Amino acid sequence: MTAKTHIETTERATTGMATTNTTTIDPRRRKLAQALGGAAAMALLPAIAPAAECEAPAWADGLRHDLDAMAQQLTRTLVPWPVPQRVFEPESYGHVQGQLATQAIRRAVEACAAAGGGTVRLARGDYVSGTIDLRSGVMLEIAKGSRLLASTDLADYPERKARRPTVQDSNMGMNQSLIFAEGCERVGLCGAGTIDGRGTKDNFPGEQTTGSTPGRPFLIRMLDCRNVVIRDLRMRDSPCWMQNYLNCEDLIVDGIHVENQVNHNNDGLDIDGCRRVIVRNVFINAEDDGLCFKGASQRAGENILIENCEFYSTCNALKFGTDSQGDFRNVLVRNVTLGGPSSSMRAINRRKADGGISWEVVDGGTLERIVVHDAQIVRAESPLFLILGDRGRVRPEQPKPGPGILRHIVYDRIGGTDNGVRGSFFTAIPERPIEHVLLRDVALGMTAAAGPAPDPAAVPDGRGLYPDPHMFTPVMPAYGLWSRNVRHLTLQRVRFTTSGSDARPALIAPGACALT
Repeated sequence: MTAKTHIETTERATTGMATTNTTTIDPRRRKLAQALGGAAAMALLPAIAPAAECEAPAWADGLRHDLDAMAQQLTRTLVPWPVPQRVFEPESYGHVQGQLATQAIRRAVEACAAAGGGTVRLARGDYVSGTIDLRSGVMLEIAKGSRLLASTDLADYPERKARRPTVQDSNMGMNQSLIFAEGCERVGLCGAGTIDGRGTKDNFPGEQTTGSTPGRPFLIRMLDCRNVVIRDLRMRDSPCWMQNYLNCEDLIVDGIHVENQVNHNNDGLDIDGCRRVIVRNVFINAEDDGLCFKGASQRAGENILIENCEFYSTCNALKFGTDSQGDFRNVLVRNVTLGGPSSSMRAINRRKADGGISWEVVDGGTLERIVVHDAQIVRAESPLFLILGDRGRVRPEQPKPGPGILRHIVYDRIGGTDNGVRGSFFTAIPERPIEHVLLRDVALGMTAAAGPAPDPAAVPDGRGLYPDPHMFTPVMPAYGLWSRNVRHLTLQRVRFTTSGSDARPALIAPGACALT
């Protein structure tokens, strides 16, 4: 028989423990506390009120059905565009090995586009280049054994300012990149070769920033494009973000291997306000965010499938934010492993991921209808992180928006070990709570924290802060999950464990409904 328990708590300021006015220990409460984390979780017994009626949320199964259908439809209809059987090589347009290849590659691209499309193929060793402007109908191929090497001379990266202003342009000055496309249809990159940004701090110095990144180009930036295919390539060592796709439709990223552990702001893959997206069979190891979705384009990001991937980061492995000006909905993530890089992986800052899965809404916008299932989270300080805040960053000429919406989030069959001491947490400002969250079949192993449990009242609400998990406190009041200002939070067969003794309880979740 399913045990149904409604968790009602008040938080004791001196210890962070949860208490209620009941002293009776219901057997179902004891069973739930044991399921949540063994002996250490028995501290939860006073936190769990006598059993009350609560049910698994019906909306969650309906959402899973809808997103499975979306994934099937995307898999069936979103396929690579047919590339015409025409090949253009830089050597036919004046390139000589050992010389800068920029102009020859550009001429090959223009000839390819003028002919109605085809492949521009780099297949004869190394090609050193500055900015390459792609055109509609052009597939740029870096063949096996060849490399496209970014020039280390900043003068080879003329500015490419977006025709349509976005929050990213106004706040981050994203105007230089190795490969650029804007307003194109049927465009892409492929091949078994390598794109190397040679983006070391010696070649492209700069500071870690949440604002502009002058002097550090992106490797790839595509704006307002349709039918974009990125497949099979190896990418490494960008001076800044590795790749940014903004307001694109019908985007496929498949089979790429990204190593971006050489400089500051080394994101692996940023997808901003794109619709009909598949990210599949992708490996990312990034100094900054691994796979990061954004809303700075102020367009909706929706109908997105992420599957069979590995994302590792010393910041956030899988994230939406921090820019949330556009909506983000109808997203299915399945069969993924994510967290911090292992000891065998490259890392310029050897540490755990700040966040495993981080959904951050602080600049207005709506994030809803997100399902993550069959995921392993390893080496993350906060395996799960939700925040609804009120920073309100927009373009300078725009009025500050009000708080956004964060709702209908599912974590299903989530496991993982060797995570850090902070713990997962969900937090919102009081006037705009997070709504409708389900954790089902979740088992996460955490590292025990030394010292007393922190006072929940001392944890800032994040209003106005840059919203990543480390901005709050080194450890949360619960080692498994702490939530604040969350309505309709349901936990079903959830278990948190620690590597040793921990003064904190496994769970503090006022108003949550727990089913075992």
